[in-house]
Amino acid sequence: MSIKPNVLVLTGFGLNCDHETAYAFELAGAVATRAHINTVIAGEVSLDDFQILAFGGGFSWGDDHGAGVIQALRLKTNIGDRLLEFVATQKLVIGICNGFQTLVNLGLLPGTDGDYTKRSVALTFNDCGNFRDQWVRLKINPDSPCVFTRGIKTIDLPVRHGEGKFYAQRETMQALADKRQIAMQYAMPDGRLADGVFPHNPNGSLADIAGVCDPTGRIFGLMPHPEAYNHVTNHPDWTRQVETEKRDGIYRKSTVGQGIRLFENAVAYFVSGN
Repeated sequence: MSIKPNVLVLTGFGLNCDHETAYAFELAGAVATRAHINTVIAGEVSLDDFQILAFGGGFSWGDDHGAGVIQALRLKTNIGDRLLEFVATQKLVIGICNGFQTLVNLGLLPGTDGDYTKRSVALTFNDCGNFRDQWVRLKINPDSPCVFTRGIKTIDLPVRHGEGKFYAQRETMQALADKRQIAMQYAMPDGRLADGVFPHNPNGSLADIAGVCDPTGRIFGLMPHPEAYNHVTNHPDWTRQVETEKRDGIYRKSTVGQGIRLFENAVAYFVSGN
């Protein structure tokens, strides 16, 4: 394998964050390839050529029948076995927003007890009853095995979704907590968990869940968009942040946004030998 891991970013049928996701991975030091879902199903693009698979954001099939449902059904029916083989070879998978919804519908998340075929959690309509387009603060679980969130304590990222409420039965929620699969949660500005308070928890997710990983930490799904924070000026409060840092004697050496840290962690997983 080359020093730079190869990333496959899926495109097509209403997905609209593929360019940003590919750009984010490139900034992080990977080689990103955008490919239409149909080319992967047809075998024209082989999963064997990639170390990371990215399910990006958007509105696949217009969210008909529920967000991520049709995309998951199409993929599972046609290349479900290939996806399971990809996961079994200790490669990485990330699902962002619509991609998270797809991973949940596929059963790749949460992957409890090593079962990557069972759908046991849901991402459903926001409690507020409308689409949310805002920035949120997120608290990272330091005990989570998630590869993508390593070394991050808190981070600000934007959300833009209408079906982002994480829901599961009590036993499943307990299992996720016990196995430290709750990797990312909505938080208050001071870093405390949002405790369901709107709009800090923008959708009513149980346990303030914004992202979960599988037991290995190699499959990660999140509703916020890290690829949308690729430059410092993406943040709505960037001018205040820069001025505050200057007054504290801190001068940024890079203009790369904090969202790229998640992608850098994925690259480092392969470059440093996991």
